[in-house]
Amino acid sequence: MASSRVHIFVLAFCASLLFPSNCSHGDSGLQEKRAALFIFGDSLFDVGNNNYINTTISFKANNWPYGETFFKYPTGRASDGRLIPDFIAEYAKLPIIPAYLQPGLKDYTYGVNFASGGAGALVESHQGFVIDLKTQRSQFKKVEKQLRQKLGEAEAYTLLSKAVYVISIGGNDYFSPLATNTSHEEYVGWVIGNLTSWIKDVYKKGGRKFGFSSLAPLASVPSMRVIQPGNTGPSGEEVTALVKLHNRLLSKVLTKLKQELQGFKYSKLNLYTYAKERVNHPSKYGFKEGKMACCGSGPYGGIYTCGGKRGVTGYKLCGNVTEYVFFDSFHPTERVYQQMSKLWWRHNLEELFEV
Repeated sequence: MASSRVHIFVLAFCASLLFPSNCSHGDSGLQEKRAALFIFGDSLFDVGNNNYINTTISFKANNWPYGETFFKYPTGRASDGRLIPDFIAEYAKLPIIPAYLQPGLKDYTYGVNFASGGAGALVESHQGFVIDLKTQRSQFKKVEKQLRQKLGEAEAYTLLSKAVYVISIGGNDYFSPLATNTSHEEYVGWVIGNLTSWIKDVYKKGGRKFGFSSLAPLASVPSMRVIQPGNTGPSGEEVTALVKLHNRLLSKVLTKLKQELQGFKYSKLNLYTYAKERVNHPSKYGFKEGKMACCGSGPYGGIYTCGGKRGVTGYKLCGNVTEYVFFDSFHPTERVYQQMSKLWWRHNLEELFEV
């Protein structure tokens, strides 16, 4: 009896670590009962991949006070604590899913996270400073190949077909200056086209269950409330038009793919509406401040200096982060992510994890 208690404790302890791959799963048989989780996208989902690439501090979240709430140290997550993929893993009774570039990572049977802060669906978005969606796809193919070598064709296919694939991508494509002589429809079409290509790619490898986040109300982030010197990107009005068009086209594409691809299932997080509600009516959701960042400088904390970004060592940090919707100039607090994750899970994401 004592040894079984110890075994349960070890498993629970391992599941709480940032490095679950270092834990021995023994003969618990947990993997057979749980769908793996593969994560793609940008800073809303990046749990630390950018820590391991040669990029500017603007695309890293590896300085204090990032991580102050939950981890008590900066992990590379652009928030004070956990992100949506961390909560999804918890609800699915999985360990925290590690970053693909985490040194020494060899076990992918619970899934892995490829997301990169600043990444877009277009290769040109922050090119050379982030891991774009095309590169994330290449990394997934390497993982898929390794799973086949380790588990054999049949078992690997079973794992991949039962796994859930979640993605948050597109926002960075619309913060960047748009290609010249391009209509909104054509530009958004490129972004959605690359996302569709990713879906079909994963589907060919066996993936059937997908989770998508709609784009947030990007014009409502603190950074967009401040006139930034030298800004060449779209205006707030233009960003809103692009985001709304993106979200409409994404819904249409997913409806179409459900008809075209046999066994294709998906769940969509309505991040636009959920976030907009909290920005405009913070007290309704237990917050005191919906427009100002907890960490940053300038009006609304909209100048992106949190943690010493842009070479600025002086920045303001709020006293109680749980009262804020935004942690820094672009990203929500852990409490917002937790609320979003619960809503998504209860909506229909949970069904995708039933194996």
